Amino acid sequence: MRVSTDVLAEIDALVIDGNQVRIAGQMEYAFYKKVDKVLQATGGKWNRKAKAHLFDGDPSEVLEQVLLTGQITTPQDLGYFPTPPTVVEHLLDLANLSAGSTVLEPSAGTGAIAGPMAARGLVVDCVELDPERAAVVREAGYARQVLLADFLTVQLGDLAGERYDAAVMNPPFAKQADITHVRHALDLVKPGGRLVSVMSISVSFRTNRTAADFRALLDERGGEVIPLPEDAFRESGTGVRTAIVVIPA
Repeated sequence: MRVSTDVLAEIDALVIDGNQVRIAGQMEYAFYKKVDKVLQATGGKWNRKAKAHLFDGDPSEVLEQVLLTGQITTPQDLGYFPTPPTVVEHLLDLANLSAGSTVLEPSAGTGAIAGPMAARGLVVDCVELDPERAAVVREAGYARQVLLADFLTVQLGDLAGERYDAAVMNPPFAKQADITHVRHALDLVKPGGRLVSVMSISVSFRTNRTAADFRALLDERGGEVIPLPEDAFRESGTGVRTAIVVIPA
């Protein structure tokens, strides 16, 4: 079931207390029924006494799935979805880098982005949390350096020691990790460079502080959000709705 953007914004503003979900503020009845339909479809049952929708367990994960996909889906791992070749080419065209430019790829996976960057003559440093995936990138020779680490713990001294011309990336999305990863990567790009990243389209409409602050950063830097087709990651096994975000450093 597809969920409209205005309903998604309201889902983002729901108050979650244990297994209880409450709607913040007042809304027109017709709109309330749309929100109620989503809550019921994801397992919530209205309880008049509690004045809340009650779930059998923690509703946070299933509602996060709705926000990321824009539809009622079966929960799945949002940590690793390889970037399809067409999306990679779009990322690299937007990065607009010349051969010899230094590029950071903070969530390298098995090299879906790093490989094409190396083929364009870019100098690539990669970070990857999973040892097996990091080994694939290392053995393929895509990168100058492959650092096995949680990217959010990585500092410039752990890598090349100097800021990069660009960061090109497809970070994890769950619980707005894409925003956290992008902000950290931006600190590692030199002034005048740029960051180009796949992100959840929800960065453009979620109302919480994390998303609002990120949009303020985009406005401040003159960044842009470029929506991708809804099926852009279908071949990678997910219906998460995505965009490419470009941010000047």
